[in-house]
Amino acid sequence: MSDHDILSDAEREALSAVMQEPDLPPQRVLIVDDDKDARELLSEILALDGVHCMTAASGETALKMLETKPSIGLVITDLRMGHVGGLELIRQVRESVRAALPIIIVSGDADVKDAIAAMHLSVVDFLLKPVDTIKLLGLVKRELGMEP
Repeated sequence: MSDHDILSDAEREALSAVMQEPDLPPQRVLIVDDDKDARELLSEILALDGVHCMTAASGETALKMLETKPSIGLVITDLRMGHVGGLELIRQVRESVRAALPIIIVSGDADVKDAIAAMHLSVVDFLLKPVDTIKLLGLVKRELGMEP
């Protein structure tokens, strides 16, 4: 080690090892909808633009996935689902360690009361089905910090 070096040889080796570690997995979108076709269609549309997706058929499944999969960076959820609907899913996320997670609602059956409740839960946006895929893709990429 010369007099001008700031780092020791051990520090330099540690820094080199860190710099060569593989990148973290890309942030994924969790699509929650009890309609299998709707889930798969949204997933395929986003995947065509390089957005990695996971899907859940219920709010309960989504909550379990959010606890175990830190790579989920955004949730897209339907409102009307079984036991744990979209609004309840969002409420539970907002009360969890993932409270700041961006969430987009996509629904075919919503009223003004639902939209107001969703906005009070700090959702990114509330889109009605059939979804404007260009708008949805723009929102997803913005929230994940991807190039628009």
